[in-house]
Amino acid sequence: MTHTPTGSAGPDVRIGAGGPAPRGTVPAPPPGAPGPGRRRAWVESAARLRAAATTEPGRLRIIGAALAVLVVAFGATTAYQVTDRSTAADNVVKHSAPLSATAAEIYRSLADADATVTGGFLVGGELPEKVSDRYENDITHASKLITEAAANSEGSPQARAEIAALNWQLPKYVELVTAAQTNNRQGLPVGGAYLRYANSQMRKPHGLLSSADRLYQIENDRLGRDYTRAKALPYVSWGLGAVALGALLWAQRRHYRRTNRVFNHGMLAASAASAVVLLWLVAGHTVARAELENSAAHGARSMQVLNNARISVLQARGDENLTLVARGSGDDYENNFADGMTLLAGKDPKGVGGELADALRLADDSAGSAPVNAAITGVQTWRARHTAERTSDKAGDYTTAVAKVIGGKDSSGKTVDQTTGSCFDAVDTSLQTAVAHEQDEFKSAADSGRGALTLLPYGAAALAVIAAAGALLGIGRRLSEYR
Repeated sequence: MTHTPTGSAGPDVRIGAGGPAPRGTVPAPPPGAPGPGRRRAWVESAARLRAAATTEPGRLRIIGAALAVLVVAFGATTAYQVTDRSTAADNVVKHSAPLSATAAEIYRSLADADATVTGGFLVGGELPEKVSDRYENDITHASKLITEAAANSEGSPQARAEIAALNWQLPKYVELVTAAQTNNRQGLPVGGAYLRYANSQMRKPHGLLSSADRLYQIENDRLGRDYTRAKALPYVSWGLGAVALGALLWAQRRHYRRTNRVFNHGMLAASAASAVVLLWLVAGHTVARAELENSAAHGARSMQVLNNARISVLQARGDENLTLVARGSGDDYENNFADGMTLLAGKDPKGVGGELADALRLADDSAGSAPVNAAITGVQTWRARHTAERTSDKAGDYTTAVAKVIGGKDSSGKTVDQTTGSCFDAVDTSLQTAVAHEQDEFKSAADSGRGALTLLPYGAAALAVIAAAGALLGIGRRLSEYR
């Protein structure tokens, strides 16, 4: 009779009963632990890349992708940097330079209005029609330019603050001049007091001319920033271009050493396209930079010096007139006149110095230097006539002094034709001619600089695409040999 074993007659070999697992059985992982096949995607990609790099077709694919990325990055960076510089050059020509010129013209119009009305007061009674028309034209022109500057200031808070100050102060100045004219027509001495007060409002530290000057400096600073951006060297593009071209040459040398074939047409086309972009970039930017520097040195800088000279001329004329309007109490105006002439033409009345000497040095051709030389001659004559006028005034011959400034008959009844006023007009006209010439020089050079960059962004992008396609086709040709 057979009995089935029970109790501890034999070991329990059931899996999971506490005994060791049978040989060849893998223990179950703890709950939540990643399985052996659940690796990160990037780890798998890296593994595949390492595996591909061990074979020649895999290496060729990696090289092709790297070359395509390099040449596309080179083209895109070139297009971006050149577009940025082209935009800055465009701003120089179309925005910052015209705004700087507008601000200078606002200052000139205001200073000329002030000098004109003070000269008219020396006549006595009603202002001559010629003087009145010139004053009104200056005020109208200044108002128009202030409106244009407000429309084109492009959100600059500093510029808008100065424009607001001009808009607020100009009507008050006109009211004071009107009151001065009304009293002067009636022969009341208070008319001269009104005129001197109007002049002080024009020239005080936060007056009209001060605001116009600050606006001019703000626009000049913006012009300088645009010039700096336009002339900045594209180092990143140059570096990427050199790296891309070097990588293409290395790939072709590698191809030659492995196949003994001299040329790979695809990579040869890619190298040629990249070289064209790099050479175009270097040549185009060199030309643009040279032309922009020329426009700055012999255009913008010359205009700035000439505009400053015109302002000095206008202020000197106003001081000369006010010295006589003050009738014996105009020493401050006479001192201002002397200081202004020193700034304009140097200390020597017969020499050449100051702003006019700077303008003559910056003039790079006879068309630019001729009007400056004429202005220098006019200032020398002006100073000599002014000395004669002051001699008459100090001798108590006020009538003759006035005649030597604005014309008319002297105390003996003789008509005076050689006046300081005619010198002032001649100097101002000569400087205006010089400014117009330098404006043309500036625009021509700046347009040439801007034109050197016009097509480069589009050409760089197109040639970069061609270079990338050539590199991929060249690598593809090699890959086809392994199929």
